[in-house]
Amino acid sequence: MSGFWAVFWLAVIMKIPICLLLYIVWWAAKDPPDEWVAGDDEGGSHRDGPHPRLRPPNPPRRGPHADPAPSAPARVRVSGRPAREPERPA
Repeated sequence: MSGFWAVFWLAVIMKIPICLLLYIVWWAAKDPPDEWVAGDDEGGSHRDGPHPRLRPPNPPRRGPHADPAPSAPARVRVSGRPAREPERPA
């Protein structure tokens, strides 16, 4: 007789929470009544976009109140000839 109660518990009693869960999901997914959909109360935000547009950062100041512009780096010229090896002392 104890096997009957185990099967009864699993087959009948444990189905109640599953049925309630399915009912809650069905209730949440069904369409709302028409009076909720027809309301044009313009709720929510009226902003144009999700974020304000950011300006690029200002370039560094050049003039009498700031450091002068940095000088250009030294240029290195490469010729088509292979480099000479240094002479070795004998």
